[in-house]
Amino acid sequence: MIDGFGRAIDYLRISVTDRCNLRCVYCMPPQGVEWIEHGDMLSYEEIIRLCRCFAQVGIRRVRLTGGEPLARRDLHRLVAGIRAIPGMDSVALTTNGVLLKEQLPGLLAAGLTAVNLSLDTLDRAQYAAITRQDVLPQALEGLYAALDAPGLRVKLNCVPMGDNDGQLVPLAGLAREQNLAVRFIELMPIGLGGELPRRTEAEVRTILESALGPMTPCGGVFGAGPGHYFTLPGFQGKIGFISAMTHQFCDGCNRVRLTATGFLKTCLQYETGADLRILLRDGSKDEVLLETIRTAIRQKPSRHHFNDQTGRQGDERHNMHQIGG
Repeated sequence: MIDGFGRAIDYLRISVTDRCNLRCVYCMPPQGVEWIEHGDMLSYEEIIRLCRCFAQVGIRRVRLTGGEPLARRDLHRLVAGIRAIPGMDSVALTTNGVLLKEQLPGLLAAGLTAVNLSLDTLDRAQYAAITRQDVLPQALEGLYAALDAPGLRVKLNCVPMGDNDGQLVPLAGLAREQNLAVRFIELMPIGLGGELPRRTEAEVRTILESALGPMTPCGGVFGAGPGHYFTLPGFQGKIGFISAMTHQFCDGCNRVRLTATGFLKTCLQYETGADLRILLRDGSKDEVLLETIRTAIRQKPSRHHFNDQTGRQGDERHNMHQIGG
């Protein structure tokens, strides 16, 4: 579907839960959070019904997020249900990897096509400090299980925050011997992320190139998202950047988001969108859902204003675990 600014919207990110087995500093406060009631979250059947509607308006790629999506039981059932929808070309997963090794066989059998694994450091003590959980070995087991899976596209996402500067080169180095895209994502000022230090793409590139050599831009398109990629001498994989703050990519944005409670968000910055759960549960027919989805997409904002120093009415107030990473 084409939105009001001429952009083709073909990518849907679905948060299946707000729950997570980690407590990352940029996502959750140390005192914990109040979880969504289970009955307030969409069921798998409701998500699949919505995905059938989204397929009719041109969505071709779905990514499952959380919280931590693998914290929700039997996620493979949802993957299989979405993959069975005509027109759905791929179902990908964003995960912290801690539960991935055990669940990966079932997900692959269900048709999972790609995994993005979030990892900000290879230092166990620092990992425990960032995530408030000492489970780095399990996360790495999940990463290497994904890398060993034939045909599965794997990317690693790191958020540079200053404190983990010393880990950026080791993380990038994972792409030396593996067909892996290691991506550095600029921290956005949403929820707790607005209170933390951050590194820009230019700063990260300086750190990497001083240790690893010059980066050469890659031609072509890799994946459904806004990342841009580079090669390094002797590397099998790629280094990527998603830089919403310093390299705004709103003109080419192709995505919308569905929260665990069934709210269709058309831009990460804003609270605006459409409540699809209420339509699902009041007996609305698919025609009503389709028109609501089309209207929301047509009204998708033109761009974010994260670089403004002051907030505006209608800005998103939730933390990332509530929105979907």
